[in-house]
Amino acid sequence: MGARRPVSLRLTINGTAHDITSDPDTPLVYVLRDELKLKGTKLGCGLEQCGACAVMVDGKLVLSCVTPVEAFAGKNVTTIEGIAETEIGQRVQQAFVEETAAQCGYCTSGLVVAATALLVDNPAPDRATTKAALTPHLCRCGSHPRVLRAIEKAAKA
Repeated sequence: MGARRPVSLRLTINGTAHDITSDPDTPLVYVLRDELKLKGTKLGCGLEQCGACAVMVDGKLVLSCVTPVEAFAGKNVTTIEGIAETEIGQRVQQAFVEETAAQCGYCTSGLVVAATALLVDNPAPDRATTKAALTPHLCRCGSHPRVLRAIEKAAKA
């Protein structure tokens, strides 16, 4: 059984429509990185278990390393590159900088996207809600305490 034939799709990424031709089973993260050259979304585990591939789809957090690209046609996808276009995203990014909430930086884009999606959905989350929202995100450097502080700071801003 071979790969399905490529299909033409229109994806809206960070507010811009992109016409792409891809195997419909290709995970979105590969299209973002390889075809659209948006390198901020990272491929970590490839199993939706680390959060490095997080994007927002119609305002909700989605991990993009497994879901086929054709599932995103007709939806609005926001990557880390587009987060700064929103007021909440700007606050989150500023708070991450102020709290030095990144160490090696590999997980940071996924965490910033997750924090932005959280604050879009819940502008004043408590600590338990914030921790629950970050459950799918791994950071081997151990910056989670600073990430929590950054999210709390962004929520208060």
